[in-house]
Amino acid sequence: MRVLGIDCGTEYTGYGVVELRSDDRLVCLDCGAIKLSPREAMSARLSRIFDRLQELIAEHHPDRVAIEDVFYAVNVKSALKLGQVRGVAMLAAATAGIEVAEYSPLSIKSAVVGYGRAEKHQVQQMVARLLHLDQIPEPADAADALAIAICHLHTAATKERQRA
Repeated sequence: MRVLGIDCGTEYTGYGVVELRSDDRLVCLDCGAIKLSPREAMSARLSRIFDRLQELIAEHHPDRVAIEDVFYAVNVKSALKLGQVRGVAMLAAATAGIEVAEYSPLSIKSAVVGYGRAEKHQVQQMVARLLHLDQIPEPADAADALAIAICHLHTAATKERQRA
């Protein structure tokens, strides 16, 4: 199974493509971040995110897209902008006919680190360890996106075992 994890953001939208191989090994196929200029109109930023995600989907042919679920933000304006980015990510997946899975930050941390209240650096270190990477993926948004993809792969594997 191959998963495109997306860490939605209005300045950086992280992405990570992770594949679970038949020998149960997790492999990072690609990761990075879509850098957006805060000076650019929001509509132009959303268009850039959509276009880049479509390119990634066409290049890697993921079986699923996984994103972080809505969380409560102090700033309403920031929450609305983040919701727009999430909508664009979902639209890119839906346009390609790919199902989207959503996970809470607690679920993502639990799946990757084993502890839902883990610190950001702990998640990044475990992502590098689980994917057998020499260093922590940069920028941090890319590591977060890889964590989201790993969370989906672990969750899907657990559900599959429960069905059996």
